[in-house]
Amino acid sequence: MAYIQQTQIHQAVGLLKTIYDNAIARAGKVWNIVKLTGINPRMTRAHLGLYQSIMHKDSALTPRMREALAVIVSSANECHY
Repeated sequence: MAYIQQTQIHQAVGLLKTIYDNAIARAGKVWNIVKLTGINPRMTRAHLGLYQSIMHKDSALTPRMREALAVIVSSANECHY
């Protein structure tokens, strides 16, 4: 359970609301990791940009390999999302 205050969807304004709206359009929801970084929307935007770059841009690794590595690292870190 996270102990960082999360900005809920109905509380979001400005840049964070835009980020949340884009997340909902893309994934159908706002994942908790996005809410956790929402206390600093510019950081959230940078985090999502890094994620998109790692997971969806040109790479020597296939998308399947990238997803598998993400699952392995999350498991090793005992991260449940």
